[in-house]
Amino acid sequence: MNIYEEIQKYTKENYGYEAKTCWIAHVKEMCGLPVKRAHNRISDVRSNPCPDNKIESIKEAFKYFRMI
Repeated sequence: MNIYEEIQKYTKENYGYEAKTCWIAHVKEMCGLPVKRAHNRISDVRSNPCPDNKIESIKEAFKYFRMI
């Protein structure tokens, strides 16, 4: 299973929502982790950034999976 699916499962079980992949990529970028460019991304401006109230829970998932 890929790490994005694991993070989505973790946030669903622990915080009651399933993190969107674009949110995970945004938070990875904020943490300085490498992010591949999505094939369907048109510009460098994120059209769907991670909401402020979800950032910390996604970071907690990163810590759980020892990404940060």
